[in-house]
This record gives sequence, C-alpha cells and structure tokens, in this order.
Amino acid sequence: MDLPSHEPDPQRFRQVLGHFASGVTVITGMHEGEPAGFACQAFTALSIDPPLVLFCPAKASGTWPRIARVGELGVNILSAEQRDLARKFGVTAADKFDGVSWSSADNDAPIIDGVLAWATCTVETVHDAGDHFIVTARVTGFGDSRPGDPLLFYRGRFTLSATTDRDALPEVVDTLLAWPRYADWM
Repeated sequence: MDLPSHEPDPQRFRQVLGHFASGVTVITGMHEGEPAGFACQAFTALSIDPPLVLFCPAKASGTWPRIARVGELGVNILSAEQRDLARKFGVTAADKFDGVSWSSADNDAPIIDGVLAWATCTVETVHDAGDHFIVTARVTGFGDSRPGDPLLFYRGRFTLSATTDRDALPEVVDTLLAWPRYADWM
C-alpha cells in the first residue's frame, strides 16, 4: 500500500476521522463573575493516578481564554437528551447560559442541570497543537452520575448512543483506561 507523502486534504481528514465516535462535554468556568462555556468533543480521561483529564479547545475559541485565565473549570458530560444544549454551547454567542439552569461547584465552575456526570478540575498544562491547544487538568471533585445514555458526536453530527446490553459485564482491556468494577469511566 502506498502511503501519501503530503498533508491530507482537510475535508478528507474530517470525513475519515469523523468515523470515530466521541462523547460530548461542555467545559465551563467563571470569568469576572460571569459563566463561560463551550461544547467540546475532544475530551478524555487521561490518568487515574493522578486523576487527570485531557481536552482540546480550538485556538479560535473566544471562551477558552476566559476559562484559562481562571484555571478552574467544570466538565459537564452531556446526556442524549441534551443535543440542543450542545448546539447552544457549540457556537459563538453573547450569553450561552441564557435559559440554562446551572449551579456552582466548589471551584465556582458552572455545573449544568441534567448532565450525566460532572467533574471539577484545575488546569495543569496547556500545549500548543496545530489549530487547537491540548489541555491537561487535574480532577479535584465530581458529582453523582445519573442513569441515561451519553450524547455522541459521529460523522459530523450529534447522535444517540449505540444500543448496549445493560446487564453485560464491563469490558476490561489492559491497554485502555478502564474501571474494572463499573460500567462507566468514573
């Protein structure tokens, strides 16, 4: 097989890598007394010891710099019913929190009502990476998870979860970040 020796076409890049489904989060923080947040599907658990997560905000984001200045944030993991909320936080708007119910976490980050799960974090490192930043953040707390399916982003659109057997034992793969006794990652 011949491998291309040049940069791939951006549209083809999106089309091919869009076949990797990811969950959808809203990263939130407080800046000068005002809530700030953006939808983020480039998010993952990174380490259990120490407890770290990783997410990738776009350099063009107007929201990320406000959250970064404070260094404290919330990760809101959206449910399948929160597609409209993901769209609201996925665009540039003056007040994305207009009409959104939320409460403050211990670090003052907004926690959106009805999310599947949430965590509070402190930014540890920010790395330059193309048109995005790679942010690692230490988890400092989290709330109870609630039942439901996550909102997924797949092939350029929000979608519902794949059907799973809820009674099946969780898969445990040594090379993946896994929580061997529970069916969810936290």
